[in-house]
Amino acid sequence: MIRLEQVTKQFGGNRVLDKVDLEVHDGETLVIVGPSGVGKSVTLKLMVRLLTPDEGRVIVDDEIISVLEGRSLEIVREKFGMLFQGGALLQWLTVGENVALPLREKTKLSEEDIVARVREKLELVGLQDDYDKWPADLSGGMRKRAGLARAVVENPRIILYDEPTSGLDPVSSRLIDDLINDLRRRTNVTSVVVTHDLHSALAIGDRIVMINDGAIVETASPSRFIESKNASVQQFLAAQYITRRGEWEEGSS
Repeated sequence: MIRLEQVTKQFGGNRVLDKVDLEVHDGETLVIVGPSGVGKSVTLKLMVRLLTPDEGRVIVDDEIISVLEGRSLEIVREKFGMLFQGGALLQWLTVGENVALPLREKTKLSEEDIVARVREKLELVGLQDDYDKWPADLSGGMRKRAGLARAVVENPRIILYDEPTSGLDPVSSRLIDDLINDLRRRTNVTSVVVTHDLHSALAIGDRIVMINDGAIVETASPSRFIESKNASVQQFLAAQYITRRGEWEEGSS
């Protein structure tokens, strides 16, 4: 569904990604982890053409999105929904108005249909009673859930998550994990998740990819990821006190 082929991206002489090859399979949840500044969020932005690679190409459903322009680019982007790190809600709009914004800007749905769709998505993320609230009245976890409702309001085939549990307490983080898993079960959506939270990565990922020093150093299922012999992976696991235990071990030897 999504392929990066020999993708290189640099900023001010700093090569963030160096000839990276990566494939995201249809219907899977791929989680990208790694230290700060190694190009995780850059990879997401390349997938939806918020950034353009310096070398290589990005392909979405056989379309080379990294060279598309104009309406052709818009058509491919319509396949995506994106949850930004802070939720990115507009403070002068209510929760319902925030979620409705993509429908009002990009569709010809009637107001009645828009309200019905918004209420459906708010119920999906557990915010059915918060339609008329302001973003300032929500907790951090609720803002993330409202952002997720907006990301899925157009029923995208692909959802990109940029640090969905960042800044949340453990209970709220696990709720976001449950929502990501539930969305996949209900809709078979393809998800790409960037996170520092390895507990989250192990709970939601079909595959986990670790980026370090501009390259992919490991790609594995959760149960195999925690068994990796790669020193960078082991250091990352140890820093979050993760050993060979937990639900992600099911089926591993």
